[in-house]
Amino acid sequence: MAGRVFVPAEDVQTFVEEARATSYPLAAANPGNVMNSFCVEDAATGTVTVLEQWASQEALDRHVATPEVTALLTKWGPRIRNEVRRFHADETDPRA
Repeated sequence: MAGRVFVPAEDVQTFVEEARATSYPLAAANPGNVMNSFCVEDAATGTVTVLEQWASQEALDRHVATPEVTALLTKWGPRIRNEVRRFHADETDPRA
């Protein structure tokens, strides 16, 4: 997954801190997590870059279904614009 989340500028630091505090430890405990990163790209515009890599859709589904991630998405969902997209790369495909 890769893309941007747009948060009200006055809330961007709080959003990133909460996303990291919630998602990082849960992702690290999920054996299907390869990489998980949130960073402020532009504080003035509330732009946050999101990069995540998962071994499978099932691993991502387990992560998103945790009560902590569900609560984070419920809290912030109405206040953000999410432009994060899912991509599939197959290591056996020579184009990958």
